[in-house]
Amino acid sequence: MRKDLIATRQAIAQGQMHAPSVAEECLAIAESASCEHAFIQLTPDVLKKAASAASIQQAPLAGLAVSTKDLFDVQGQITAAGSVVLQKQAPALADSLAVARLRAAGAGLIGRTNMVEFAFSGVGINPHHGTPAAWDALSNSAVGAPMQAHVPGGSSSGAAVSVATGAAFIGLGSDTGGSIRIPAALNGIVGFKNTARRVPPQGALPLSTTLDTVCALTRTVRDTILAHEILSARKVPTARRTLSDYRLAVVKDLMQDNMDSHVTRAFERSLAALRAAGARIEEIALPQLNDLSAMMSTGGFSPAESFAWHHKLLAEHADLYDPRVAQRIQLGAPMKAHQYMALVEARTHWIRQVETALLGFDAILSPTTPITAPKLVDVAPGPERDAEFFRTNALLLRNTSAINTLDGCGISLPCHEAGDLPVGLMAWHAAMHDDTILQLSLLLEPLLQTH
Repeated sequence: MRKDLIATRQAIAQGQMHAPSVAEECLAIAESASCEHAFIQLTPDVLKKAASAASIQQAPLAGLAVSTKDLFDVQGQITAAGSVVLQKQAPALADSLAVARLRAAGAGLIGRTNMVEFAFSGVGINPHHGTPAAWDALSNSAVGAPMQAHVPGGSSSGAAVSVATGAAFIGLGSDTGGSIRIPAALNGIVGFKNTARRVPPQGALPLSTTLDTVCALTRTVRDTILAHEILSARKVPTARRTLSDYRLAVVKDLMQDNMDSHVTRAFERSLAALRAAGARIEEIALPQLNDLSAMMSTGGFSPAESFAWHHKLLAEHADLYDPRVAQRIQLGAPMKAHQYMALVEARTHWIRQVETALLGFDAILSPTTPITAPKLVDVAPGPERDAEFFRTNALLLRNTSAINTLDGCGISLPCHEAGDLPVGLMAWHAAMHDDTILQLSLLLEPLLQTH
């Protein structure tokens, strides 16, 4: 694996590396075939200027490359959220809060990353700008060979590929139902979904105002902690706990249904490695997870809240939308006000039940996704593949979206063996357990690194 941000920053401070040279290397990767379709817009001058600033060595991000998902406002750039329907709107007058905080920390903004249109899918397909291939052992040689390329996961598809390939050290993204953790799992990197309220979404185009979370993708957990500290404007305290001090749980309800053989093998091997290292892991029942489908039977938050934002645009320009995204947004049209309020109340009650069931545990361990990355050709745009696309999308989102419904936090850590398609292990809990999840992940990470 390439050096992470913290190691690179240390090398710059010691004079072993130079920020402008690192910037040139990142740009070369971003312009290479490995990042095909990963970026919608590159901003080399912005990156080079940040990397050359005289005081950059003292900044937390040291002028190193940070990519920005296309749904965040960046001053002077158009925020189109992976669409064509918004491509002619006026450029943003100011940075979104997340971008402003990253820029103030010395980020070198390398460019805007591709994404699922309006962030509404966990697969990663974009029919307007192309779809980047997942950066994994099987697709490294597959750029330009669609029969072998695998989907990157979504909706933060380009952000994940930018980090996994080495074009960026941090990929700013969002997570409404898994849009950070899914592409992290499918690309073999780290993706942390913080408790949503930790980072205000000001200046980010919404999908679901109830579930949207501003967060980031990185190569290592320590980089994740740094990124979270910058985005949340708070420090993560240092823990003095050993692995055996944590009480961990595993649930089979929902989370382990329909796992493919790669995920099953990687997850079971990971649990065995953790137990051998002294982890206390208990299997618990969490039947509330099986209630999610009935609770969302009227459509859920994302369709209802996205339809409220998109209905005028859809009425005038439906032909410019990705048909699969438009179909999902339209699911929110029939929802009545009383149904929406009932959903809010049901979710509040469900959260209380789950939080009670998890009392006494520091974290829950699950597969991030029950399947590895499908081949791009099987779910590429086209009505003849829609059924397989929606089946795949539901599977990829199933585990991660439960944490969004919980208003919780979770991290995806790579846990696959060398040569296998990437698999993610997710450590998660309810709201405001962010610090515990991050501290624990520092201990889990080296035990899972066989990839």
